Amino acid sequence: MSSLPLPQRLFARHVRWALGHALPRLAMDRAARRGDLHGQLVALSRNPRSQGEAAAIERHLMDRIRADGPVHRSRYGFVTASHPVVHEVLTSNDFRTGVAPATGGTLAQLASWARESAPVGPLKPPSLLVTEPPEHTRYRRLVTRVFSVRAVQQLRTRTAEIAEELLDDLQRRTPGAADVDLITTYCGLLPVTVIAEILGVPHAERHRVLRFGTGAAPSLDFGLPWRRFLTVERSLTDFDTWLAQHIERIRRQPGANLLSQLVTARDEDGRGLTGTELRATAGLVLAAGFETTVNLLGNGIALLDRHPDQRDALRDDPSLWPNAVDEMLRFDPPVFLTGRTAARDTTVGGRKVPRGAIVTLLLAGANRDAALFAAPHRFDITRPNAKEHLSFSGGRHYCLGAALARMEAEVGLQALYGRFPHLTLHPGARRRGTRILRGYAHLPARLGTTGPALVS
Repeated sequence: MSSLPLPQRLFARHVRWALGHALPRLAMDRAARRGDLHGQLVALSRNPRSQGEAAAIERHLMDRIRADGPVHRSRYGFVTASHPVVHEVLTSNDFRTGVAPATGGTLAQLASWARESAPVGPLKPPSLLVTEPPEHTRYRRLVTRVFSVRAVQQLRTRTAEIAEELLDDLQRRTPGAADVDLITTYCGLLPVTVIAEILGVPHAERHRVLRFGTGAAPSLDFGLPWRRFLTVERSLTDFDTWLAQHIERIRRQPGANLLSQLVTARDEDGRGLTGTELRATAGLVLAAGFETTVNLLGNGIALLDRHPDQRDALRDDPSLWPNAVDEMLRFDPPVFLTGRTAARDTTVGGRKVPRGAIVTLLLAGANRDAALFAAPHRFDITRPNAKEHLSFSGGRHYCLGAALARMEAEVGLQALYGRFPHLTLHPGARRRGTRILRGYAHLPARLGTTGPALVS
């Protein structure tokens, strides 16, 4: 909680919204009206269109951006949909995460002052998303020990058990060929249950984690309207307060969960994470650990429904599931884009990029780059290089939960189609309103009758 008096806190909140959302939104909308491709891509997310129409326009804009060259110069920065360039920027020491703070001037000082009282969140240090070495190196080394690939694989059996328990409950509550919303009844519950067990969250409080995550998900976006911005900041504040209490419970009564290990983890110098660092790290893991996986599960179901031949191939050959999940990640990634700021004057993709300039990296566009992926707009679960997608970012900020997300999607989708092989989606599926996190808010479906499993 900020120590500022209430009137100053309220003023700082208005400053954060004005500088971080209202003004950028006005600028990008103006650029879109003038034909700027990046501005049009941003504005598209706010224009009500059918999903098919929006996807076609989005694909067309990304293809035009890529056709303009490796790096497209937009009105307010640089943007790229080139796979080699996106990978280069993600792995380059010439770029950093976050926006470089402006120096000098009253407006810059006001912005810096307002950020100090912002709630702890994914875009505020010491979050792993916006820290750089040496702090990032220390945080990630400690967290990696706890959330290792080996630790994730040990969770595979438990994840399968959770999936079967959820499907048992779904089958009991919806007998016969009943209609359900798969996001609320399965895609949301599976990852939140897994990540809650990882972090020692009591079963009775998992609904709160879902609520916090849903409320805070738009925090990665810019251009939020005032009311949504308020909802996001309140969700982040409530989440931080609850998380501080949860960590204290873990300190008093540590268990076998991974958060208990994180609380006691120490580096070579005997230093652990501070209270703020723990909340930022655990909060990011908790939210990112299920938010993106909810999207991956929902996007995967929608893709298999639109491509029944691919679903049938999985039934005939379950060994294709791991590659199928990577193709889902490539074709419809849970995270649409990310950004980097030039730490110094540099050159990328043959274009000079000055220090402080922002480069928007269209992960979804890089995943459709025909220079790397043959027939990139075709969904093909047998694609030999599907795993070369950039949906988990790259370099030192490569997604910490990549192994967990892949495992949960593979186990969760295989269990779902094993139980309900005749599952079909109804009209009325609705995408979430977030721009960066991409997934479904509602996915109405008819389960159909149970049948032989897809698993061997």
